[in-house]
Amino acid sequence: MTAAVVARDLRRTFRTRQRILRPVRTEVEAVRGVSLEIAPGELFGLLGPNGAGKTTTIKMLITLLLPTSGSASVLGHDVVRDVREVRRRIGYVFGGDRGLYDRLSGLDNLRYFAELYGVPPREQRTRIGELLELVGMTGREQEKVEGYSRGMRQRLHIARGLLHDPDVIFLDEPSIGIDPVGARELRATIAGLREQGKTVLLTTHYMFEADELCDRIAVIRAGQIVAEGTPEELKDQVSGGTVLEIETYGVAAGVVDSLRRLPGVRAVATEERGHVQTLVIGCEPRTDVTQQALALLDGVRLGRVGHREPTLEDAYVELVTR
Repeated sequence: MTAAVVARDLRRTFRTRQRILRPVRTEVEAVRGVSLEIAPGELFGLLGPNGAGKTTTIKMLITLLLPTSGSASVLGHDVVRDVREVRRRIGYVFGGDRGLYDRLSGLDNLRYFAELYGVPPREQRTRIGELLELVGMTGREQEKVEGYSRGMRQRLHIARGLLHDPDVIFLDEPSIGIDPVGARELRATIAGLREQGKTVLLTTHYMFEADELCDRIAVIRAGQIVAEGTPEELKDQVSGGTVLEIETYGVAAGVVDSLRRLPGVRAVATEERGHVQTLVIGCEPRTDVTQQALALLDGVRLGRVGHREPTLEDAYVELVTR
């Protein structure tokens, strides 16, 4: 079976200029040899921290950026040589409020974009009705977009990206900034795309979302793929160990560095949960660093201390901080 999306040693370098007087020109390698393959009908996740190269990779795959080197294809069409054919077969949905006309209704937005996408007039009404039902907006399409919640806007974005019935859909952080109820509805919509046989490439910062939706996941760090597999396969990389969580009320960066140097510690991350800072310490199998960690935190006000099983988020943190 021919892969839906293929990237081979994909690279992208940007030239930047610093300082106005006596400018210094530098080259930034945003993507450094990304290779991946996505099967037809697969929901594939691309995870990584800000600046890791996720959006740059997607922009090369959807023909918005030319690769510096390497190659990529969508449904067998090269993203450099066959731009028109690639664009006919893909849909692109990005997070945020851009890309819609606030003073038009949701229905008028879809009618306008249907004309831009070249959807035949006799098919537009049926197609728009099907998409409104798919994204759960039937009955709200006559309202102006300026009155929509962020979740509704994002669902309208997805409907817009599907107007021309693409085979491959790129979703770049679609649930960013959406409330929990809207995010749950959006995840159901994304899952519905897979049930329709669409190939989906999803980027997200929400690990539970990737764990729930994705068939396979690639983790990108500093422009390179550092791990790839199913959510369970990624969790297996840390499942032999345990995770120590320590609540604190402020800890110096130097102490965190000392925790990372403890024997048996795989990774250390800090999370802000309200006014409490939580240290998340991933440990090697059969390793307990609780006493050593508490000794390093002597004098720091502490809260709850506990152990738990690793999650996909723990695997992700370890992979991007290793």
